[in-house]
Amino acid sequence: MASAAENAQRHHREEIRRRWMLSAPALLIILVAATGPLLVMLAYSFMAKGDYGDVKFGQFSLDGWFSVLFQRDMFDDTVTLADAHLSILWRSLRLSLITTLATLALGFPTAYFIATRPRHTREIWVFLVTIPFWTNLLIRTFAMQQVIRNEGILNNALRALGVIDEPLPIMYTDWAILFGMVYVYLPLMVLPLYASMEKLDFRLIEAGYDLYAGRLAVLRRIIIPLVKPGIVAGSILVFIPSLGAYVIPRVLGGGKNMMLGNLIELQFGSGRNWPLGAAISITLMALVMVALLVYVRNAAKSGAQHG
Repeated sequence: MASAAENAQRHHREEIRRRWMLSAPALLIILVAATGPLLVMLAYSFMAKGDYGDVKFGQFSLDGWFSVLFQRDMFDDTVTLADAHLSILWRSLRLSLITTLATLALGFPTAYFIATRPRHTREIWVFLVTIPFWTNLLIRTFAMQQVIRNEGILNNALRALGVIDEPLPIMYTDWAILFGMVYVYLPLMVLPLYASMEKLDFRLIEAGYDLYAGRLAVLRRIIIPLVKPGIVAGSILVFIPSLGAYVIPRVLGGGKNMMLGNLIELQFGSGRNWPLGAAISITLMALVMVALLVYVRNAAKSGAQHG
């Protein structure tokens, strides 16, 4: 029996080794493709700024990381906070969080509505939610521009109803960016929520009503805890692309209300400060990693609570 067990273990180890060897080329490609650009950005962030928008190889410098949060006066060399960078960072975090909350507020009832439809019609509703993905992001952003501009659909409708006399100045403001991101990223919230709600045992909701629980109590004590994995997954899927958004702030913000993605592009473009752009890129990646760690931790806790 011991010989048979040893043979089984040896066969198992050989099988695992064979699988690793077969997957090694693909893993190597993924590793190089995923970590290669990040390592280049990390190396650039510790180099000196070049004279023509490049970097000075071999010259170690922390100026890029220093300039992320601080700035040095060109006359008396005093150090102050980089108000512009902090303002852009705060705007990016604030708009990303508001976008996540807004898509959750709109996506939760939408997903619940779809999950409570007859089974043969749910696929149709999910299909309608995914239709925006058929169109390029830039096209969808320009479509939102036609809705919120001064002579757009929204202002024309409000003036026709007599609600306003003058167009609401929405374009090229934070509100425009917010509307655009909510519109673009809403399906990313609806789909994970629907995936969780589809598995929801609605007999538990009926039991809650039978025990004289109100609608708010049923929502807070039964529905939300059971669909929490979908809420966390949808929030992460919305927050991460919102934090690094580039096209939407560029088109709807008019280049004035920048976010981190626009700041990074500016440093690699007209700013000609590659170390600073690389340092901001790594900072953005760090923020995304924090969000992912929060998601993994919550998912692990949810899995432990539900077995």
